Amino acid sequence: MSALDQLPVVVIGAGPVGLAAAAHLHERGLPFLVLEAGDTAGAAVRQWGHVRLFSPWRYNIDTAARRLLDEAGWAAPDLDALPTGAELAGDYLQPLAELPQLKPHLRYGARVEAISRLGHDRLRTAGREHTPFLIRLADGDDLLARAVIDASGTWGTPNVLGASGLPARGENEVTAHLEHALPDVLGTERDRFAGRHTLVVGAGHSAANTLLVLAELAAEAPGTQVTWAIRTNSPARTYGGGDADALPARGALGTRLRVHVDTGRIRLLTGFSVHALTPTDGRVAVVVRHADGSEEQVLVDRIVAATGFRPDHTIAAELRLDLDPIMGATRALAPLIDPNEHSCGTVPPHGVDELAHPEAGYYAVGMKSYGRAPTFLMATGYEQVRSVSAALAGDWQAAHDVQLDLPETGVCNSNPVDSTGTDSCCGPAPAAAGRGLATGVSGGLLSAPLTLITPDAATESQTGGCCGS
Repeated sequence: MSALDQLPVVVIGAGPVGLAAAAHLHERGLPFLVLEAGDTAGAAVRQWGHVRLFSPWRYNIDTAARRLLDEAGWAAPDLDALPTGAELAGDYLQPLAELPQLKPHLRYGARVEAISRLGHDRLRTAGREHTPFLIRLADGDDLLARAVIDASGTWGTPNVLGASGLPARGENEVTAHLEHALPDVLGTERDRFAGRHTLVVGAGHSAANTLLVLAELAAEAPGTQVTWAIRTNSPARTYGGGDADALPARGALGTRLRVHVDTGRIRLLTGFSVHALTPTDGRVAVVVRHADGSEEQVLVDRIVAATGFRPDHTIAAELRLDLDPIMGATRALAPLIDPNEHSCGTVPPHGVDELAHPEAGYYAVGMKSYGRAPTFLMATGYEQVRSVSAALAGDWQAAHDVQLDLPETGVCNSNPVDSTGTDSCCGPAPAAAGRGLATGVSGGLLSAPLTLITPDAATESQTGGCCGS
């Protein structure tokens, strides 16, 4: 064994995908170290702990993690139940992180500032692949690694409100009125919304979830107004597949949202592109610029920017990355996840080959691997790290045998950015391209980078949830 092989594989992030990577590395007998910027496992998940996933437990537990937990006598949850983010973190991630096979290898409060090669900047080629990775931490520590699995996610880098990918005019001046995805509307943040006019911008499941709980608040708190703004001309994609969805809670999400829009409890604005934001007497004037150049203004108290997330690759600036200029994912993965073509879960199974960069041994996995594509699934991340771990152990047959089994959504749209609003139902997905098998995939857990559920029939309490890391 070379000196390089004796170094640990460094995993960045102790969320669902990062801890799954640790479990697979342990099973492969590879030394590893997990670096988590927060002070606990699943720190980002806990920030949306009040939200309920629409995917049941069976889709949210990694296979290697499950084996380790079962050996320790873990009391598994009902696999058909829908966990909240807090339950995902407390009942699954925390017990996993506390296992003796993983706990000694987790380091909290360890924020990564940069990744490079020891003694090599990005320009130097000779001997690069035999040189350890250098991991620089914010606390001043430097670590060496044989490989890096970056599962740091995108939760901390949300998209802007501006429709052109740039902040809207004045966006930075109204931050006191802005909320990012999944505020706790019916809980700790209720006073910020009750009796006020809230504008929700976005067409994903995170937007739908927030709209549902705001509609419930409007029924309880006089003066509460809810406006929903989307860039397209139809909300059909957000309404989803209804009864045709294999996950009933996900299918019901759009159905319930449609009722609120049809009854006027939620005001829907289509063709809505945020151009400028101006503080006005304690409120915000939102200027909308339409495709024909005309403008209109909406006056609101709060704005929820449910506009998705984007990856931050700056920590890897000294590595040789091959990123698609559009998606921000690897060039090999980008065409497989392009939301202009794959809005109904037709993303084929993929693994180490599609995640590889020219920088041998560096892999971005989980939510971060998808760049700006909004269709990432937690189960997809688990398959990614299984494949990458197998490759790092030299088991290329297992690394290439990528498979994925996902529930159908019952709705698809070949071009979700099309403003015509034409949606169609689709049957089983076509056979996946490349290696592996995609079973029952005609729709993934679609969202901005979050996948959310509707409330159950008894209540419209804060539910919805994330399938990202």
